Amino acid sequence: MPIFRALVVALTASAAFAVPAPAQAAPAAGFVALSDVAPSILQDIRYATRHNFVGQRIDGYLEPTCLLTRQAAAGLRQAQAQVLRQGYTLKVYDCYRPQRAVDHFVRWAKDLADEKMKAEFYPNVEKDRLFEEGYIAEKSGHSRGSTMDLTLVKLPPRYQRPYLPGEPLKPCFAAQRFPDNMVDMGTGYDCFDPLAHTDNPAITGVARTNHDVLRNAMTAAGFRNLPEEWWHYTLNGEPFPDTYFDFPVSRCSVR
Repeated sequence: MPIFRALVVALTASAAFAVPAPAQAAPAAGFVALSDVAPSILQDIRYATRHNFVGQRIDGYLEPTCLLTRQAAAGLRQAQAQVLRQGYTLKVYDCYRPQRAVDHFVRWAKDLADEKMKAEFYPNVEKDRLFEEGYIAEKSGHSRGSTMDLTLVKLPPRYQRPYLPGEPLKPCFAAQRFPDNMVDMGTGYDCFDPLAHTDNPAITGVARTNHDVLRNAMTAAGFRNLPEEWWHYTLNGEPFPDTYFDFPVSRCSVR
């Protein structure tokens, strides 16, 4: 089995616009499954699991798969080619995100009594400030299909144990946090904290170098970073800049 295909098999065991267009329930013809375009990119789709800041599978995630516009997928393939030469692979946590998932986040954020995942994902932020501080919004660039959340994994990938619902949680910025097999980025994924800012001066050494490796590869491939989230990138010249889609995350949606 080719090495890149083997890597995939092994792992697989928010910018809002002022006047957004209505969400579109039917997929556009321009969407593809990333695994069909760049199969060597690892996928760890957290919103199809319970290991996320809500603590449950998110509405609209029928399968743990990455869907993107064809242009964004091609750009990721280019970035992957660059990091492979440096001894890494990309790993995506989230890609296209249906509007119903964003609505789920909003409902959760308004339920101030539900803080079961606070200790990991937002230990230093009061839940009633998630909207004000920009961690939750009613629209997401992910719903336009050309934004993704991703990281770097050193080759060959280390084993990553599954998350066990109910296990003791550790802060996403702690030295000993959930054992994600990504390289050190200073924080875990979806860490609601200033330490997750791409250029936070407190992130130094190896973590700073890793930020730069990821950003250099993504920028060269035509993406731009969201400064508040080291993992968040959007394709420049995205094909659907004003359309927020709402079809479910499933390979059937792009067939």
